[in-house]
Amino acid sequence: MADDIGDTESSATDVGPGFTARPSGSGASPRASRGESLAAAPALDVIEVDSLALLEDRFRQVLVMASGAGHEHGFDLDALDPAELTGLPGVQELLALLEITQFAKDARWDVIVVDCPPSADMLRIVTAPDTVLGYLERVWPAHSRTMETIGTDFRKAVLAVTVEQIVAAVTDARDLLVDRTRTGARLVTAAEQVAVAESARVRSAAALLGIRLDAVLVNKVLTEMPAPTEPPHPAVQWYFNRRGEQLDVVTELRKRLRDVPVQVVGHAGAEPVGLSSLAALSYAVDASGNWVGWRPIPMLGTDADGVLPVPAEPVVRLESGAGVHSVFAMRMHLPVVDPSTLRLGRVEDDLIVGADGVRRRLRLAPVLRRCTVETAELDGDQLVIRFRPDPQVWPK
Repeated sequence: MADDIGDTESSATDVGPGFTARPSGSGASPRASRGESLAAAPALDVIEVDSLALLEDRFRQVLVMASGAGHEHGFDLDALDPAELTGLPGVQELLALLEITQFAKDARWDVIVVDCPPSADMLRIVTAPDTVLGYLERVWPAHSRTMETIGTDFRKAVLAVTVEQIVAAVTDARDLLVDRTRTGARLVTAAEQVAVAESARVRSAAALLGIRLDAVLVNKVLTEMPAPTEPPHPAVQWYFNRRGEQLDVVTELRKRLRDVPVQVVGHAGAEPVGLSSLAALSYAVDASGNWVGWRPIPMLGTDADGVLPVPAEPVVRLESGAGVHSVFAMRMHLPVVDPSTLRLGRVEDDLIVGADGVRRRLRLAPVLRRCTVETAELDGDQLVIRFRPDPQVWPK
């Protein structure tokens, strides 16, 4: 089972993201309990997740639990309205992400394709699980919640159980996003100069967050036309100039995103709406991203098959020395766009890495937890951090 999460140019809807799913078995397609399910074709479902309805439903569940299920030790949460919670940043998007995670757990579909909002909004969504888990751990650490569940205060015990359920659900969503064997992303961009920098930033964020970026799709590239035999009409000249600008963007993207296949999607003219139009569009691009028109375009060829995979997680190696004189190097793939944005920090056994407006908290390998950071540098697309053992805690 694979879950493809892609970025789109379209704006996010008010009710949250939608996805298409292909059931793995036969029979009637299931109806989402909080979303409209439409069987668009045999073995193809389209579901729009209503995140506001999700919020109301989850809030009612919390009310039931917090009320003590008939006991007199409940919380006075009835004064709150679910609609008031929609003002909290990322609440609806996170709930939609949790719902999609549940759909993936159901294993009813072979492939789930999520139509995501633009890149800036999507980055906020995919970083939301780590943000929520980090705040919960700081405000109410896991060991404290465990003690409350076995304590004598019924209200705190119920609240601790509720928080644990939230932590488990959010953790599942985070783990699904960074599971490179199941989840991949495809960035859809335009053949515009401004899109080059944005695509590079998304690639940097995906690498930092551990998300597998499968390809960059350059959308609405004008098709090749025969060269005019006489002075062209101004409209024809504009067409050739515009197409030349688009090809320059594709070339620049392939230079900057060497480890990611850059594929070309031709301009379809009319907006491709419906299965027939989308099927025709899919045949316009072959598996490697080369143009499949009436005439091949060699300069748009891609080395997708030759792109080497990059490690998903940081790699730790012993560089030199032994014992307390050892030097360990941790390398992680991080194609930073703006090196001045690189930030590093350490909180106990975690390393905090930030770059290009995105931050990730990484658990250090056991051998590095007894070490101190010595140096850090960018070596091409690699972040290299060197550690030395701390003599005070290093085993004698």
